[in-house]
Amino acid sequence: MGARVLVAEDDPDTAEYVLKGLREEGYTVEHVADGRDALYLASSSSFDAILMDRMMPGMDGLSVLKALRAANVDTPLLILSALGQLDERLNGLRAGGDDYLTKPFAFAELSARLSNLMRRRGGRGADTVLRCGELEMNLLTRRVSRSGRAIDLLPREFKLLEHLLRNKDRVVTRTMLLEQVWDYRFDPHTSLIDTHISRLRKKIDEGFERPMLHTHRGAGYRLSERA
Repeated sequence: MGARVLVAEDDPDTAEYVLKGLREEGYTVEHVADGRDALYLASSSSFDAILMDRMMPGMDGLSVLKALRAANVDTPLLILSALGQLDERLNGLRAGGDDYLTKPFAFAELSARLSNLMRRRGGRGADTVLRCGELEMNLLTRRVSRSGRAIDLLPREFKLLEHLLRNKDRVVTRTMLLEQVWDYRFDPHTSLIDTHISRLRKKIDEGFERPMLHTHRGAGYRLSERA
């Protein structure tokens, strides 16, 4: 999987155009069409970049942006807007946006601006290896190992571990896992997560003295070297 990008865009045609292009370029993409959903996801999960529509229901893009920056979320953010006047562009940049692209736009320009954003911010999106202590995941080769010992994961287990690695040392809730790993917007009230966590824990912790996958009852799960 490539860099994770959050696309906050309420226009269905624009969203489809952007999502299709980004996925074809290898990005892992999450999409929301409401400002409040954008704020929740951008605050609670880890992304390499955010594409934020200026006008959205629930909460407008600039208000979301200001709230994120106030909460010290410094993810590179590109504002997408039909408002191309100089004052509007300046307002977006002053609110904490890293770049501003006026609609309609060519996908090639969007892609180039997105790449530049992540490169300027230290290239977090270019990272191909995720680590937590002795546990390592290579996103290009899809090889997972702990202390050099290869770990064979099924596709869903790989995606689950990737999400936990991207949020290492933080408690990840069941809701976050359902949305990010299974793309569920509701809790099916099954043992789905518990079963996958149990299998993943067996694969990454069995045979090692120190467990890394921890359960926080009533809260969620945490991947960490610390007990």
